[in-house]
Amino acid sequence: MSITIYVPCDSSAASLGANRVAAAIVQEAEKRGIAVELIRNGSRGLFWLEPLVEVATENGRVAYGPVQIKDISNLFDAKFIQGGSHPLFLGLTEELTYLKKQQRLTFARIGKTDPVSLEDYIKNDGFRGLNNALNLTPQDIVKAVTDSGLRGRGGAAFPTGIKWNTVLNTPSEQKYIICNADEGDSGTFSDRMVMEGDPFVLIEGMTISGLAVGATQGYIYLRVEYPHAHKILNTAIENAYQAGFLGDNIQGSGKAFHLEVRLGAGAYICGEETSLMESLEGKRGLVRFKPPLPAISGLYGKPTVINNVISLASVPIILDKGGDFYRDFGMGRSRGTLPIQLAGNIKHTGLVELAFGITLRELLYDFGGGSASGRPIKAVQVGGPLGAYLPESQFDTPLDYEAFTEIWAVLGHGGVVAFDDTVDMAEMARYGMEFCAIESCGKCTPCRIGSTRGAEVMDEIINGRDLDKNIPLLRDLCNTLLNGSLCALGGMTPYPVLSALNHFPEDFGINDTANAA
Repeated sequence: MSITIYVPCDSSAASLGANRVAAAIVQEAEKRGIAVELIRNGSRGLFWLEPLVEVATENGRVAYGPVQIKDISNLFDAKFIQGGSHPLFLGLTEELTYLKKQQRLTFARIGKTDPVSLEDYIKNDGFRGLNNALNLTPQDIVKAVTDSGLRGRGGAAFPTGIKWNTVLNTPSEQKYIICNADEGDSGTFSDRMVMEGDPFVLIEGMTISGLAVGATQGYIYLRVEYPHAHKILNTAIENAYQAGFLGDNIQGSGKAFHLEVRLGAGAYICGEETSLMESLEGKRGLVRFKPPLPAISGLYGKPTVINNVISLASVPIILDKGGDFYRDFGMGRSRGTLPIQLAGNIKHTGLVELAFGITLRELLYDFGGGSASGRPIKAVQVGGPLGAYLPESQFDTPLDYEAFTEIWAVLGHGGVVAFDDTVDMAEMARYGMEFCAIESCGKCTPCRIGSTRGAEVMDEIINGRDLDKNIPLLRDLCNTLLNGSLCALGGMTPYPVLSALNHFPEDFGINDTANAA
């Protein structure tokens, strides 16, 4: 009887040596005449422990990490295949504090299964939501999603049920489902982890969405920088077709849904939904004017649902366990869970899925373990490169869309990037302007020109020149960007710039806070 060993195929784990470790384990086992079954699972999201090697034992899966090639021989000597003691021994995986304190709904399977094994997926409650949806009317599916309180996890936080209902009630001979998988925000990787670690949950969510609104064609718009996800998604889609979970007759229901992956070309602006549709249609990724809304006139002028990966991957559990089950998690109008990504200068980087309501301080210290450098955490940027920088005085803010709006910040895609007290916030503000200038599609003047001028003004401020003139000028530029930009790229660039200026005026050469305005 062979021993089952799990080594992640996740690209973060691979970048830390997981592929080499997997090969070394197989080689060592063969040398010792030990029969092993090696499964490449998704990552559990404890990146400071990757490569995390797990072994199936009578008591459950036990973990060792971080494992390097030099450790393999010693692990075998210590009988790790039977859960033996070793300096890298972490105990039962499910009992690890970092995991045990989480509320994993969307990420329930990730790290447990072979991502492209349909058998694994079904054995772990996969396609139960779809099976329920096949027996419901489109209106009932939309109602379940509406009742759950699910809002867009891509950043805009628009109620998913309202979007779906609009598409459902817009007559058309053809409708589309688009998954925005162009995950480009700094410090974010939850979309990638889903696509690499549990692609069937995305396939199932998109298929349910198609049934809900009457769409028969879906596209996953994937960023080109995700080759591992591309390969895994295509394999999973092919397996789903062969098993009848995609195609013209889903599970003999007579209902159809087709799905394919399309690659973006590395433009940040194509994460904006209308620019994404332009790209999908083979055009340059320029932002469209709204109205019309994509739900009424989207891809090729047809009604289109556009949701991000986490939004769609949250749908199967809602259709499986009901809208009320999902709505019972969270606070206020922020219902369900959010996969939070801890990155930057943090000791325990990784993925934490929790109900809305946990504070930044709890995330940074209870899960993140404080800064990796051991120095005080000075600022945290939440919501990607266009998110506000939050000072220590705001670390007790709960992760809730409305709570963040009240402090002029955004939750966005749930990325949390920490900086210790050596960071220069004026330089970070300049980066915000420079990022916008580089990534602007160029269609509107405030974004195209304002960000370029903004970077120039920041250079003047950083060099201490004419602060009495340049600080007000910077604020004026931000006001123009905020109110005059066509889309959120220009419209949100003031968030990192002004938050850095308002909370850390000393980094801008302003010693008197009262003069910061």
